[in-house]
Amino acid sequence: MLKTLEELERRRDAARAGGGPKRVEAQHAKGRLTARERLDILLDPGSFEELDMYVEHNCVDFGMAEQKIPGDGVVTGSGTINGRLVFVFSQDFTVFGGSLSERHAQKICKIMDMAMKVGAPVIGLNDSGGARIQEGVASLGGYAEVFQRNVLASGVVPQISLIMGPCAGGAVYSPAMTDYIYMVKDSSYMFVTGPDVVKTVTNEIVTQEELGGAITHTTKSGVADVAMEDDVDALLRTRLFFDFLPLNNRDGAPYRPSADDPARIEPSLDTLVPPSANKPYDMHELIRKVADEGEFFELQPSHAGNIIIGLARIEGHTVGIVANQPMVLAGCLDINSSKKAGRFVRFCDAFSIPIVTFVDVPGFLPGVAQEHNGIIKHGAKLLFAYAEATVPKITVITRKAYGGAYDVMASKHLRGDLNYAWPTAEIAVMGAKGAVEIIFRGKSPEEIAERTREYEARFANPFVAAAKGFVDEVIMPHSTRKRIAVGLQKLRTKRLENPWKKHDNIPL
Repeated sequence: MLKTLEELERRRDAARAGGGPKRVEAQHAKGRLTARERLDILLDPGSFEELDMYVEHNCVDFGMAEQKIPGDGVVTGSGTINGRLVFVFSQDFTVFGGSLSERHAQKICKIMDMAMKVGAPVIGLNDSGGARIQEGVASLGGYAEVFQRNVLASGVVPQISLIMGPCAGGAVYSPAMTDYIYMVKDSSYMFVTGPDVVKTVTNEIVTQEELGGAITHTTKSGVADVAMEDDVDALLRTRLFFDFLPLNNRDGAPYRPSADDPARIEPSLDTLVPPSANKPYDMHELIRKVADEGEFFELQPSHAGNIIIGLARIEGHTVGIVANQPMVLAGCLDINSSKKAGRFVRFCDAFSIPIVTFVDVPGFLPGVAQEHNGIIKHGAKLLFAYAEATVPKITVITRKAYGGAYDVMASKHLRGDLNYAWPTAEIAVMGAKGAVEIIFRGKSPEEIAERTREYEARFANPFVAAAKGFVDEVIMPHSTRKRIAVGLQKLRTKRLENPWKKHDNIPL
């Protein structure tokens, strides 16, 4: 028995050692933590239970039979975050560069299958050189097995990917199918083909950071959601974000008791909207003054800034926030903002998170580039997402709600449950000047000015829509938090089902 115990400890030590002290040192020299160090920060102390610690690859080609390290480049298992169950895998770059082998993939698939069985989220810490070349197509098959599980788990359990090192080639598609991707600045990158291949094929010279770094993917492409400062920041903020999420699609989001009075009045909101219709204001101020204790976890803050998305709490319960941002492109909807918000709305609907929408939208962004790049199809994604969502939907129009963009932004016609407007709201087909110039084309400037004033008096207010029942109530800005809190209380037992279908055909 003693010999067996000694052998057990020897094997455990070998697995924990990863690629050995030199490779661990090299990982630290790059400013990165090891796979196990990352799990120590992400999970509650002492909660991690490892599976498949002794698994080794089954490759015999290219001298691999003599190179076997227990664990095979990935640490898998389960643990808790603030006492709530989560399944995790953490790729170990010190072992074969974290490359994915057939057995490596099987380990990941095993914990994903378990997560689906018990209804718990999956968090993947990615740090891998890609497919293990020595295994050839077997490693590609391993990737495909993981992809299939990503798809089956989508909308069933939350999936979060942390890119904490390289992620290239086929490896990028698993994170791409998860719900959220966090990257680390100056340390992680994602691309389908690297700079050398790009140079060979297109003759473009580009660095790894420019091609697929954290800043690139959180500003230009929108592939990733947030760029974190370092490994520790990424892991701690993931813990924070995890607290907003339900464990699965049948479980409610966690409730966090709050001392913040749901009936709190915010007099400063009465002067948030400037007197001039063309002057911007920061929609973040409204969001933070409505949320419990001003806490708001914003997603994709650096991409498509004309729309704001993220999670907050009202009366202790998680809500999804979608808001036009007048500070960027006057809050117009465009291709990127439509895709960004549309996917977020679908996530909230999949996991029964109520959606609160703050509207100040003058329309869709005009332009040849927008039209040629498919604003019609992309704008329809957001429209489709709101229209199919069955969760509680509360909408507050703060200022402009013009044209088709009024319809798209969770209007009453898209089954909005409670649609409020501030007294400053203007709900119309378009702005007064544009409308008058069309209706009274050819009239003198003086008459146009007079008609514009007349149009503003007639339509630049919320009362025409309220008279038709398109707005349920015109509310004072200072009471916005109270009205939303009461609305969410009423809607907690909402039941609504879409017609049976195998699945919809959203305009991708």
